[in-house]
Amino acid sequence: MGIMTLQQVSKRDGTFVPFDQKRIEEAIYKAAFEVLGIEKQARAIAHSVTHQVVQKLQSTVKDRIPSVETIQDVVEATLMEEGYFQIAKSYILYREKHHEIRMTKSVLGVMDDLKLPIHAMEVLKRRYLLKDDQRNIIETPKEMFRRVASHVAQGELSFGTEKNAREAEEHFYQMMRRLEFLPNSPTLMNAGTSFGQLSACFVIPVEDSIEGIFQALRHMAVIHQTGGGTGFNFSRLRPRGDLVSSTKGEASGPVSFMTIFDIATGVIVQGGRRRGANMGVLRCDHPDIMDFIKSKLQGEQFSNFNLSVAATDRFMEAVIQNRSYDLIHPRTGRKGPAIKARPIFDLIANAAWYTGDPGLIFIDEINRKNPTPELGKIEAVNPCGELPLLPYESCNLASINLTQIVKGKEVDWGKLREAIIWGVRFLDDVIEVNRFPLPEIKEMTLGNRKIGLGLMGFADLLILLGIPYGSQESISFARNLMRFFHQQSLLASQALANERGPFPNYEKSIYAKKGFLLRNATVNTIAPTGTISIIAGCSSGIEPLFAIGFVRNVLSGTKLYELHPLFERVAQKRGFYSKSLETEILQSGSIQGIRHIPEEIKKLFVTAFDLSPQQHVAIQAAFQRYTDNSVSKTINLPSRSTVEEIREIFLQAYRKKTKGITVYRYDSKKDQVLSFGEMRGQEGKGNGTLLTVDSEYSGGCPVGICSF
Repeated sequence: MGIMTLQQVSKRDGTFVPFDQKRIEEAIYKAAFEVLGIEKQARAIAHSVTHQVVQKLQSTVKDRIPSVETIQDVVEATLMEEGYFQIAKSYILYREKHHEIRMTKSVLGVMDDLKLPIHAMEVLKRRYLLKDDQRNIIETPKEMFRRVASHVAQGELSFGTEKNAREAEEHFYQMMRRLEFLPNSPTLMNAGTSFGQLSACFVIPVEDSIEGIFQALRHMAVIHQTGGGTGFNFSRLRPRGDLVSSTKGEASGPVSFMTIFDIATGVIVQGGRRRGANMGVLRCDHPDIMDFIKSKLQGEQFSNFNLSVAATDRFMEAVIQNRSYDLIHPRTGRKGPAIKARPIFDLIANAAWYTGDPGLIFIDEINRKNPTPELGKIEAVNPCGELPLLPYESCNLASINLTQIVKGKEVDWGKLREAIIWGVRFLDDVIEVNRFPLPEIKEMTLGNRKIGLGLMGFADLLILLGIPYGSQESISFARNLMRFFHQQSLLASQALANERGPFPNYEKSIYAKKGFLLRNATVNTIAPTGTISIIAGCSSGIEPLFAIGFVRNVLSGTKLYELHPLFERVAQKRGFYSKSLETEILQSGSIQGIRHIPEEIKKLFVTAFDLSPQQHVAIQAAFQRYTDNSVSKTINLPSRSTVEEIREIFLQAYRKKTKGITVYRYDSKKDQVLSFGEMRGQEGKGNGTLLTVDSEYSGGCPVGICSF
């Protein structure tokens, strides 16, 4: 009878779960290890005390189902009776900490039915979970995933039966619930709602007329309102001082018109959740290129824009060979004065050093890989640069969490293949059920059916496999991983084409010439995965860890001290973990300067600022080789970095055939969300400078504009 009474446990919310003795033992072990620092001894004490706790529960609860609090009370009492007073104190503090976490979550007003961290719950509350007219949360994280799965699975009805839709819904739901796969933010926000707009990324053309400019502005507003980001190429606009034929006046130039787009973006709030984001592109041969490069050097202009220079092969080769190149008038097509390329290139590097902008997109390389060249040239990219798109194209993104496809010390390739197959199907179904914001976008998107299945948690995966980020082994692994990812994505799209037919513009694509049938003109993208990687509990995209330990600002002032869980686990297992070590790490975010940490651990747990620029670019190039769209990666640099280093990064990225490159030097923007600012006198932490991040920062671009 005693054993029967321990089959279940009553949780705090009144539900029942199976009794799990291992959970008790693990909690006692953590407390014992915290005090003793010796794994073997802590394990022995945990095993012995747990045995006594179970015996006491069997003799006291009788036919009742014990509550979590009852079990914890018995653990505390048993530790005290056995003379483990310091361990009991540690266990009590552990219990109090988790009580505080539960109380903090209750302040959020969200039922946590997935046991997510506080900052993940705050992100969900702020951005994703549905609210009523009084702004009260009306769904849980599980219910959000069910809403998304149910809505997207309706796409199956265009090709199959209700049974197919139900089966797909369950697959989609389980992938998301297990945090193995998450779609881009607009899909999580808008699926199953009146908005119904599920795409993250759009490119809008800007024509050289007042009507064309303000039509693009109107289109931007509609897209931003529904949660999308927009990319623009302003190169068609006539240069500053050029003739305006209708009035015989002077044109104000593309940079002045960009100001209107920037101001409008600052006013529009996307469904009450966030501000919009833009990418502004100008060709390197536009007569106003210098004004564009310098535009962010003047105060707070263009805070809602990322900027990129569209660098041609001719320009880059002129830089390398120290030659001149021609400026070209966009209205007449006439060549203007030839100018030296290196001063322009140096100006770009200087501006990037000061502000993080502009980056470069290598527009000729992008168009060499354009899958539908008969439909026109690609001129612009989305706000984070991972999607080169034709005018009026949109794309839907999703990412697979690589930390969920590890088996022991190896990648579970079969599980990854299965996730890719269902991920491609999910994104193709998204296109079917999507509510497009403009008829032009609907026509282009349905014509090409571009999708961008990517990945996140790459840095965490390397740690799990024991491979240092930035090493030659990691670069080779990245290349092999993405080759497999791309091949399986193409096969999945091919299977869908056989089942549903190819994308309508297939005959105008490069694949028709190869006789390779595809459902989607593109299949893979490496996106920044800002907030969705926080929900998934993994590192962002293919970025390295931004810190091993840091302080996260949540709930308008609450501060959470976070140590990377994989590092904490290794430190405890190897016996060098301590609270003083945690405090030391929180001050810099890095472990490289801490003496008593083994060297092999230091090599494995590197951060963005520990890596050389060459290592950053090499990883990006390895992924780009097998990514048919583009790769979003920020080359994060310490504040001491030089303009010359940035110049070399740009050249290396061009030589390695990336499609674009972005650098960010720490402290070059005052609104960055990663800060080594002073936080003195925090209780229990001593004095010092602690690394702090905003609630929605997960790595990569340390400004809020890259959070799609």
